[in-house]
Amino acid sequence: MITPVSNVLREALQEKIDQKTKPPGSLGKLEQVALQAGLIQETLEPKITNPAIIVFAGDHGIAAEGLVNPFPQAVTTQMVYNFLKGGAAINVFCRQQQLALRIVDAGVNHEFAGHPGLRDRKIALGTKNYLHQPAMSLEQLQLALDAGAAEVAALHQEGCNTIGFGEMGIGNTSSAALLMSHFTGIPIDNCAGIGTGTNPQQLAQKKAVLRQVQAKHGAPASPMQALAAFGGFEVAMICGAIQKAAELKMIIVIDGFIVSAALLAAAAMQPAVTGYCVFAHCSNENGHQAMLQQLKVAPLLQLDMRLGEGTGAALAIPLIQNAVAFLNEMASFNSAQVSNRTI
Repeated sequence: MITPVSNVLREALQEKIDQKTKPPGSLGKLEQVALQAGLIQETLEPKITNPAIIVFAGDHGIAAEGLVNPFPQAVTTQMVYNFLKGGAAINVFCRQQQLALRIVDAGVNHEFAGHPGLRDRKIALGTKNYLHQPAMSLEQLQLALDAGAAEVAALHQEGCNTIGFGEMGIGNTSSAALLMSHFTGIPIDNCAGIGTGTNPQQLAQKKAVLRQVQAKHGAPASPMQALAAFGGFEVAMICGAIQKAAELKMIIVIDGFIVSAALLAAAAMQPAVTGYCVFAHCSNENGHQAMLQQLKVAPLLQLDMRLGEGTGAALAIPLIQNAVAFLNEMASFNSAQVSNRTI
């Protein structure tokens, strides 16, 4: 059960922030993050310990037909190998920021040989084609939710209290667009974007196919049914991971379009999860800004990124660390013997 973030310390935390040697509000969003971190951890001295990124990878049945994706489905497998070799953007950013990185096979259409850097949570060799049937069964969905939760629980036991999520899966912007449209009511044409680089003609085809998918499935009756109909195994695992992280009162760093779509599903199941989330950036993927507006949240960064992989979360975690650092280490007007304003 996820409990809402407590507001007991809000006034005391705000007073501590306001008494730092600076004009009120002059550290902008960092002040909001410091306040949120203290509320989540229920302390006036929050700490960021062993921050980590988990990247979940999975394939989508519809991608095998090339109807919604310019890159072949095999790129998912190839990119997982790139992660394992340390050559992807998320590897670079995690090394630079000294973040732990875990790669999880949620359901890639490839049988990997055992690798010490790859965690095997494979549900199946990709989802079904949701143009013809639900992407996964409810039983498979529950397995994916549980697997995502288990990955978070394992990191939490190792002392991690701040976590971000990333994904890899050719076709997963289409899955995210369908989930966004379902949970927000925004027409699918306003949710679907260029993804991995579709040209205008391909984008028009992508939108037409996604309209067919919606017509096929109608309006799923529950968040679980919607996630089973439209989701990917990696998206479902992120949904389960977000819920578990909130249950454990961790700071959750939300990446871009795909992870935010997983959050929409998680919040539909457990509305209290959003209080534990810090939003890393606004993706340049069409629809993400509207998604953030629907959630009534402001992201920390706007870098015109749309790569995925958790890259936005990796870049945002140092900002969260700095927010906590100023709260704990910056002098107050009283301790520094600096005059505060008198009016």
